[in-house]
Amino acid sequence: MELSVAQKNLVEKIKESYPNSHEFRLKDLKDLAGTIKVSASEVDNLVRKLPRVSRGVYDFSMIVIPFKKDNVVKTTESVKSVELVQPKMIAPISEDVFIPQNDPYYVRWGNYKDVESIIKSGMFYPVFITGLSGNGKTTMVEQACAKLKKKYIRVQITPETDEDDLIGGFRLVNGETRWFDGPVIQAMKRGSVLTLDEIDRGSNKLMCIQGILEGKGYLIKKTGEYVDPAEGFNVIATANTKGKGDDSGRYMAATILDDAFLERFPITVEQEYPSTSIETKIVKKMFDKLGIQDDEFASNLVKWADIIRKTFEDGAIDELISTRRLVHIAEAFVIFGNKVDAIQYCINRFDTETKTSFLDLYTKIDAGAEVNIPETL
Repeated sequence: MELSVAQKNLVEKIKESYPNSHEFRLKDLKDLAGTIKVSASEVDNLVRKLPRVSRGVYDFSMIVIPFKKDNVVKTTESVKSVELVQPKMIAPISEDVFIPQNDPYYVRWGNYKDVESIIKSGMFYPVFITGLSGNGKTTMVEQACAKLKKKYIRVQITPETDEDDLIGGFRLVNGETRWFDGPVIQAMKRGSVLTLDEIDRGSNKLMCIQGILEGKGYLIKKTGEYVDPAEGFNVIATANTKGKGDDSGRYMAATILDDAFLERFPITVEQEYPSTSIETKIVKKMFDKLGIQDDEFASNLVKWADIIRKTFEDGAIDELISTRRLVHIAEAFVIFGNKVDAIQYCINRFDTETKTSFLDLYTKIDAGAEVNIPETL
């Protein structure tokens, strides 16, 4: 890793001041840099080159801890033999371990109390949360962790997610091959809540964590390290289906998960869309957050979405309006300043017939709303 003179001076100061540490807060680093007249921008440029451990905390082990040969994985050119040793480096992964920020505008509703109780218990008790798109499944878990000040990791599952993504793997760092823990192992070691988001998009490669879903320790085959889950570790999965695929055509990427895998989740939580009274609170809270003072608009949006959902449930239409889409409309209203324009932009993803009927329905609910028809030249 190439460092500027100022950054090298800072690293030396870190070694001198904290000889037994390798994880540092950005604020502390800038304070320390100030004592030797190293600018804040030099600190920012330095930490960009390093793995982030949690929000505002960075791992300096690769530059402040002398590299030891017993951390190296030695391979032959023919790759016939591999000498594995116990690695000591934490993985810089995109699924950061952190305590989520509490959202003062979040409305606790539905299954929130049950999810919070499970996390608060400290028990290992995997939960499978299923529900239609955009009804707050993942946010519910995140905000429960925020309230309880619980470390949280969110992993986005895709058809390509495999053991290397979840458990970890070897990476090339400064010309040396080193082991990096994946998000599952990091969550186990830190006693975090691991959220497997959109788990029904995964493949049979998810079976690599089946033993972990039983609350047992895990032997990392590639390193020989045995990891026991720390107290408080738990797994919560979210999905649009129940792991049995989707015949409606709405979630074409949803896969059929192995039944033995699904059996590792003791309970399944079914998340519905909120009632009109709760959803009105949600939308009004979002309006408050965005600085919108229009309770009538909020109520009209909820009434509009409710009628569409009931029509969808009766099988008369193939699309619906999610709570997330109502939030998108609120944000669009702040940008464009026009109710109908905001709605139209946010429903343009639907086919012409559906979009037109949805827009027409809203203008019937809100008599003051007018559809702007562009002039033709």
